[in-house]
Amino acid sequence: MDRLLTGLQPSGSLTIGNYAGGISQIVNYQKDYETFLFVPDMHAITVPQDPEALHRNIINAIAMYIACGVDPNLENMHIYIQSENLYHANLSWIFECHTPHGDLTRMHQFKAKSALHEAFTEGLVTYPDLMAADILLYDPKYVPTGIDQKQHVELARNLAIRFNNRYGELFRIPEPLIPTIGAKIRDLQNPEQKMSKSTDNPKASVFLSDPEKTIRKKIMSAVTDSDGIIKFDEENKPGVSNLLTIYSVFTGSTIEDAVAKFEGGGYGDLKKAVAEAVVSKVVPFQDKYNEVMNSGIIDDILDAGRDYTIEIAREKYELVRKAVGFGRI
Repeated sequence: MDRLLTGLQPSGSLTIGNYAGGISQIVNYQKDYETFLFVPDMHAITVPQDPEALHRNIINAIAMYIACGVDPNLENMHIYIQSENLYHANLSWIFECHTPHGDLTRMHQFKAKSALHEAFTEGLVTYPDLMAADILLYDPKYVPTGIDQKQHVELARNLAIRFNNRYGELFRIPEPLIPTIGAKIRDLQNPEQKMSKSTDNPKASVFLSDPEKTIRKKIMSAVTDSDGIIKFDEENKPGVSNLLTIYSVFTGSTIEDAVAKFEGGGYGDLKKAVAEAVVSKVVPFQDKYNEVMNSGIIDDILDAGRDYTIEIAREKYELVRKAVGFGRI
């Protein structure tokens, strides 16, 4: 069975964008691949985090994954926390020593985040190498990713090719897996931007933990435009296109079917339908989330995932360590 690997940072409450572009893809693929689903808490601290909030976000993320349909009982599902496996950091250091500085500072994510933080740490520069380690330790065939993260998978591919050419066949070359719908749900108030877990605008993102009334209110206040025509045109009608994308994801319909359904209608009708589609999915997720949090199963799931992945990571790291000349033969 081929492997698939993915993770979502625990830097805040998960949004419907995280569900559309990440969690739903895991649910769709989980029976077809040996799935490595991890919480990248080491990546989270590239920007300042409150330690207690980070602890909570890690556990909350695992519970919400399961609530949204990730099945921890599948034999091929492995859920784990990045920082509990020291081989991620060890391999990352080796990659840092093989990555030109310019490759890292050209990353779109680095440019965007460094612009927001006048005094950023070196971790913000080098975290693509850690992401490459996250991936290449496990030889996955596929890495589900949003469009904005595709560049990081490309760096991992380049590192794998570079190492294989220099040291012998050490790594499988992973392939990005980008969903055709819902890869990038946008900010409700500024649809030029991606919907974010860490937004400062309370109307901008719909969180999976939001009450039903809040979800409806946020979607009804979403920015559209003034021409009143419902069509999918991300360049000229980003707000309307975003609503159509959300509707298609949460109803399982195509964009074309969504446009046809609302043709001739008003933006108010579109927003009400989008809100209903989101609520009908998210409220059951919240019920399941509370059930998971009260069940006491999360520690057992994470212990099993940690133990399984450490053995795989140790074997891969030992091959790389010897190849680059570390330690004793």
